[in-house]
Amino acid sequence: MSRIGKKPIEVPENVTVTVSADNFVTVKGPKGELTNTFNSDIKIEQEGNVITLVRPSDSKEHRSIHGTTRSLLDNMVTGVSKGFERTLELVGVGYRAQLQGKKLVLNVGYSHPVEFTPEEGVEVEVPANTKVIVRGINKERVGALASNIRQVRPPEPYKGKGIRYEGEQVRRKEGKTGK
Repeated sequence: MSRIGKKPIEVPENVTVTVSADNFVTVKGPKGELTNTFNSDIKIEQEGNVITLVRPSDSKEHRSIHGTTRSLLDNMVTGVSKGFERTLELVGVGYRAQLQGKKLVLNVGYSHPVEFTPEEGVEVEVPANTKVIVRGINKERVGALASNIRQVRPPEPYKGKGIRYEGEQVRRKEGKTGK
């Protein structure tokens, strides 16, 4: 039995969840609205402000999608009520980020600036020129944009320069002289 799949989802009072017959779920909250279609084998039962997911059998396929469906639905509820954010840090001499309108412009040691235009529902904020905050209600989109920004210049192990997540530990190596 999936431990994650068995856990009930608590729905806050300012969030409404609508489940149609073909497992098309709409979640509305103060930050916005998310929709998703889930596998029709998993039953989504709503009683008051608690949602439980029930699988029809213990087959390998049903076990594999039970916990995933529950996690996706929980992320939708959390996204429209609280939202998600990822913070990135730029480490390196001359590395900086700035916003030009809605575009994020990164100067990270290349001969050209790298530009990102966030998609609908994702916001980018630059509180300091070495810090970038990605916010939104869809956890997958926020994580994907943060990952794409990090891939421009991932942290290297010798000097630690690059773009890293806040709190990320970069494993350092010794140089040629360290014996």
